[in-house]
Amino acid sequence: MIETLLISTLIIAIGMAFFCVKLIFRKDGQFSSQHIHDSEAMKERGIHCVLDQDRELRTKSQFAVEEQLKN
Repeated sequence: MIETLLISTLIIAIGMAFFCVKLIFRKDGQFSSQHIHDSEAMKERGIHCVLDQDRELRTKSQFAVEEQLKN
C-alpha cells in the first residue's frame, strides 16, 4: 500500500516538474489558449465556438436553433 502511494506521488511530482519546466521556457511564461475562438487556423476555416454559433443563430431568430435542429 505504501509503495503504491509513493509511486503515485513520484509520478505526480514528475508531471508537475515537467509543467513547471514548460512554463519557465515558454514565451511570456504561460500556456497558449486552447479555446477555439483564439485559434487562427480555426478562424481561417470559419469554425467558431459553439456558444458563438448559438449566439449568431439566436440573433437571426429566437427559434432559429430549434428550426435548424428540425431540418
